[in-house]
Amino acid sequence: MTTNNIRQIYVDHSAGKPVDSRVVAVMLPYFKVLYGNPSSFHRFGQEAKQALDNSREDISKLINAEKPETIIFTSGATESNNLAIKGMAIRNRQKGTKIVTSAIEHMSVVNSCKSLVRQGFQTTFSPVDSYGLLDLVKLEENIDEQTKLVSVVYANGEIGTIQPINEISEIVHKKGAYLHVDATAACGQIPVDVNKDGIDLMTISCNDMYGPKGVGALYLKDSLRIDPLLHGGGQERGLRSGTENVSSIIGFGKAAEITRLEMRSESKRLVKIRDSLIQGLIDPISYTFLNGHPKKRLPDNVSVRFNFIEGESILLSLALSGVFASSGSACAAKTLQPSHVLLAMGLKHEEAHGSLMITLGRQNTQKDADYIKELIPGIIDRLRNMSPLTPKELKK
Repeated sequence: MTTNNIRQIYVDHSAGKPVDSRVVAVMLPYFKVLYGNPSSFHRFGQEAKQALDNSREDISKLINAEKPETIIFTSGATESNNLAIKGMAIRNRQKGTKIVTSAIEHMSVVNSCKSLVRQGFQTTFSPVDSYGLLDLVKLEENIDEQTKLVSVVYANGEIGTIQPINEISEIVHKKGAYLHVDATAACGQIPVDVNKDGIDLMTISCNDMYGPKGVGALYLKDSLRIDPLLHGGGQERGLRSGTENVSSIIGFGKAAEITRLEMRSESKRLVKIRDSLIQGLIDPISYTFLNGHPKKRLPDNVSVRFNFIEGESILLSLALSGVFASSGSACAAKTLQPSHVLLAMGLKHEEAHGSLMITLGRQNTQKDADYIKELIPGIIDRLRNMSPLTPKELKK
């Protein structure tokens, strides 16, 4: 992509992905032609209801859910995380009031857990190692007879590390608790199977698989019951009342179908570009390190840190050259605090501040990666020369 003779390269796909043109095409009729309310009994309403049911089925196929009705549509991953955690905790209050989660969860999980503490619940944040992998021994120790819910991210979108969900599930169920998994970053990039993985509740995001923003889903195992957050007309099995966002849900279903058919080949393509970028940044630039696990990581994620400088300065320099990336999770970008994910992995504040996160997408090519690899060393040298933290021997 070029604008004003400057090449434009977007590599911030974890924050927001473009909507696939095939998704847009199936959404358009539901704005002006098929505009019925799915709760209406006439033809217009029943057409909309059938379309919702079809989308529910497409999403259930993507994650190998036992039946389409296990998919509950929400406004996005944040609402799904809130519904899963609060709904399950409150429903099971009489059986136990402890929630166990990891130290590297998305803020919608962290803050949901914190909000329950004010209602008399206890939350334990289980530690991770230097790669961001959950310490399974500590996890098992943290789950006691009062624990009825464990919430773990499938793959952290900031550092790319993929958790051993199957092993985690065995520990959780052996202890008699339920497992909620936030699969926002994972679902659509790697195969996710709720039955094989032993998942009871799972959060899914539409935009993270090239669908529209503002819609998501919660997978709720058929035998489970949770309390709703919203009360009203009883849509979505009474768990998410309110008229459904029909056009976006139709887009969600199409995005899930495309993802199911194309994910393996696309992920394989992205891994090659990802590894090329990681090597091209770490090898030639001293005091540069990879965040997250080198192998157990998402296909799109390149997260590196450069000592002695700040990530925001790198981002500004990249943007001036037409490259648009991030320094961490977009959901925490309004604060100037270092990433809680990186701190949980044992990094110092000054180390966490020097991070750059590149997340690749369908429109990115090897040429994009080559351009970035040529561009960044010069930026790092210039910023380090200006930084008072840089050792004299590294300044040029």
